Amino acid sequence: MLAELRVQNFILIDQLELRLEPGFNVLTGETGAGKSIVVGALGLVLGGRARAEMVRPGAEEACVEALFEVGTAGPLVDRLTEMGVPVEGELVVRRVVQTSGRSRAYLNGRLCTVGELTSLATLLADVTSQHESVALTDQTRHLLYLDRYAQLEAERAALGELVDELLTATRKLAALRAQEKGRAEREAFLRFQLEAIDEIDPQPGEVEPLEQERNRLKHAERLATTTQRVATQLEEDDRGLCDRLGRLAADLRGAAEIDRSLETLASELDDCWTRLQDCSREVARYAEGVSADPGRLGEVQDRLYKLEELRRKHGPTEAEVLETRERIREEIATLDGVDAAIDDMQAKEQELLEVAGQAAQALSKRRRKAARRLGDVISSELQALGMGRAKVVVDVAPLERNDASPSYAGARLSREGLDRAQFLIAPNRGMAPRPLGKIASGGELSRALLALKRALAGLELDLRSGSRAPGVQVFDEVDSGVGGETADRIGRAIAGIASQRQVLCITHLAAIAAHAQAHFIVTKDEATRTTTTTIQRANGPARVAEIARMLTGAKVTGPAKRAAKELLALASVVENAAE
Repeated sequence: MLAELRVQNFILIDQLELRLEPGFNVLTGETGAGKSIVVGALGLVLGGRARAEMVRPGAEEACVEALFEVGTAGPLVDRLTEMGVPVEGELVVRRVVQTSGRSRAYLNGRLCTVGELTSLATLLADVTSQHESVALTDQTRHLLYLDRYAQLEAERAALGELVDELLTATRKLAALRAQEKGRAEREAFLRFQLEAIDEIDPQPGEVEPLEQERNRLKHAERLATTTQRVATQLEEDDRGLCDRLGRLAADLRGAAEIDRSLETLASELDDCWTRLQDCSREVARYAEGVSADPGRLGEVQDRLYKLEELRRKHGPTEAEVLETRERIREEIATLDGVDAAIDDMQAKEQELLEVAGQAAQALSKRRRKAARRLGDVISSELQALGMGRAKVVVDVAPLERNDASPSYAGARLSREGLDRAQFLIAPNRGMAPRPLGKIASGGELSRALLALKRALAGLELDLRSGSRAPGVQVFDEVDSGVGGETADRIGRAIAGIASQRQVLCITHLAAIAAHAQAHFIVTKDEATRTTTTTIQRANGPARVAEIARMLTGAKVTGPAKRAAKELLALASVVENAAE
């Protein structure tokens, strides 16, 4: 439940602290006093969009904090644990908005994203407004209401996963069929490319040796002349460098016999002589092997040209050419097996369709049974809300087939199943049920939404502990278009919901406010340069005066106060009798 809401520098609110009771809390006040600002502040900590105009003029930032009592177990605690948020029975949600419109969010002091905050919203609060009353005419939401009433959310989610698998298989099958359709042309093209590469048959690492050979062949005459001259000078009779270095090495060895300190130098000079002899022989051998070969030069240049063409088409590197060849071979192999792949995928698609279809049929069967019960429950609730002859029918019908989606048993199969649901209402006896949006007035829509909330309220208990459901149910002026006895009945209905979970209700009707356990008055002070909204708990005479104001809409008189006291007393008697 929402234990406390603190607001600072938010729109018209300078400083505000609202401490709610576990049961029925009501907010009242003059039109324009700022009651909806409180709901806006709560919406902000539930992940609502932050805007620069939310910051009170003259302030640097707005801050909203909400303290929720969340217990020690349940879906909300599990979700917070997954997010790494420490929980010990309480959760503090904090949202800060800057004048730039940027915001920060915190969960028990831990910085979090707005997305994470939004994912917790439905577990923390359920906000029902006049807008949602109008949204009740949106048929796309009716199936969700029915599944929630029938407690089929888990089955619906499981079916959605099956249908996702089915659609994935369908897409893969379509891709295979498209591949098969153009297979002959594609395979011919791939084989043409592979033959062109195989004809040249590039080998790993062959380019560099070929380039070296080409350079030798192109400059063979120069290389031969140079190496022959070097070999001659190294080995030329007794004047060659090798012979001269050998004599010097012998002289130094002789000196080392006299002075042993020269042995190291003599040894190094011997090594130099040995290496020079080896070098001389290699140069001579190279000189003998160098020869101009125009034919071989042509072959090497032609080979390099073909390899360059391959790199230009499939490269730019040699490794990429080889990778392209392997990829083409693999694709040809895949094309060769496309028929078998199509058969396998068709079998998988049919298997998934059958599994998902059967699950959807089982879901449909449970929905149809629950639809009759839900229609009866809502009708009963509407009777209690002053629409005694109204009858609600929850119509469940197959989805119309189309070519873009799978079908099963003559109906379109979606992630939600084979069904669509629609709430139909006959406000008076003898009328055929018709869609809510076509015949229900604003007041009737408000009562229909409240009846639905009443029907769902009993399902929101913590089944593990049997205690009051977590979170807060907010009713933001859903009493539009009603009054008199109907308003009293709505107040009783909301009080009934408050017996199972915490309720925060914003209303203009005294008959509803009288049923609340905690009454808060919202006022707007325009005495200063900046308008300020404040909230105060109303007890005793103050509450009587506020109820009297709501009854008369003018100056509070003695008769109005007496009427207010009677209304409060009657509401108390009704609540006590209900208990």
